[in-house]
Amino acid sequence: MTFAQRSLIDLRSDTLTSPDERMRATMAAAEVGDNVLDVDPTVRELEERTAALLGKEDALWTPSGTMANLIALCQHLQRGDRFLAPRDAHVLNNELGSAAWLAGGMPEALETDAGPGRPSLRGLARAISNGASTSYLAMRTTLLCLENTHNAAGGAIVPADEHAQLVAMARDAGIAVHLDGARLWNAAVALQLPPGALTVGADSVSVCFSKALGAPVGSALAGSAEFIEQARRTRQMLGGGVRQGGVLAAASLHALDRMNELATDHANAARLAAGLAELGWDVRTPQTNIVLAAVADVERTLHSLRELGILALPLAGRVRFVTHRGITADDIDTVLERVTSETARQQARGPASASPRMRL
Repeated sequence: MTFAQRSLIDLRSDTLTSPDERMRATMAAAEVGDNVLDVDPTVRELEERTAALLGKEDALWTPSGTMANLIALCQHLQRGDRFLAPRDAHVLNNELGSAAWLAGGMPEALETDAGPGRPSLRGLARAISNGASTSYLAMRTTLLCLENTHNAAGGAIVPADEHAQLVAMARDAGIAVHLDGARLWNAAVALQLPPGALTVGADSVSVCFSKALGAPVGSALAGSAEFIEQARRTRQMLGGGVRQGGVLAAASLHALDRMNELATDHANAARLAAGLAELGWDVRTPQTNIVLAAVADVERTLHSLRELGILALPLAGRVRFVTHRGITADDIDTVLERVTSETARQQARGPASASPRMRL
């Protein structure tokens, strides 16, 4: 029997989880209403709880994180406005250009020179000054988008003090701040801080329930009451007016109750990274649940991993492994055992056989 014929271990994303029986029961029992005409009580409960967790006045449920980010950008930007975001941020690379196409913003990437996924104060100051011309020919810089954790940097965390300093500099320059917190829950658990400690000063914050927390669908956008009132109209324009959404919101409420379980995902990611490093892989020690491996040929490595019954994805020129609720410590051990066995097999065949697929 080949590895591929054995059980697959899917490390492509933390969006792969399925609702367990308790979550399904919670969804089935949810109190619902028409969330467009009136208010769905379960959606409203989720919005209020999310706003409180993030330290904001109000929140709005959205079907996806991309929609939550887009609504925020539509609110903050006027056509032709320049906005800043860390290099390889999700709003720059993974949202199909909607920031420019629909929100009308002109993006500029900030170098992450303070660490993985983290722009420095010096870099932000330079970018702000570059856009500070009073000439009517110059673009206006009106928004800074931060991301915590930073996906393409391997789930890297922006510490609370750095976040606060970046926000303060932006606000001093009259620039609004949006925080893409799709995996903010991971950062909060890793730092042992409440989520609201990582959102201080941000004008708007998006969070996702279907990634780390394991709900089947849903995100939220939080901000001031006035901001969210207008955001509700923008959501409707974008087709995000879900009727009896309480069935989905109930899953997210249930998921919030188990936020602290993310520490297990972090431990499994660290276990995987340490094991791969022992085998000679070029990996960083993860801060949360994402492991990035630098390899000579990403596509060939992914192909070889599939042959071993291990699924991963390419990201930022590396192989990305993501741990999640569906992955156990035993699964991680199995991944390392399969890679170890393949490494030994290639070494036994000599150097010529070790290079075509992946460097193991």
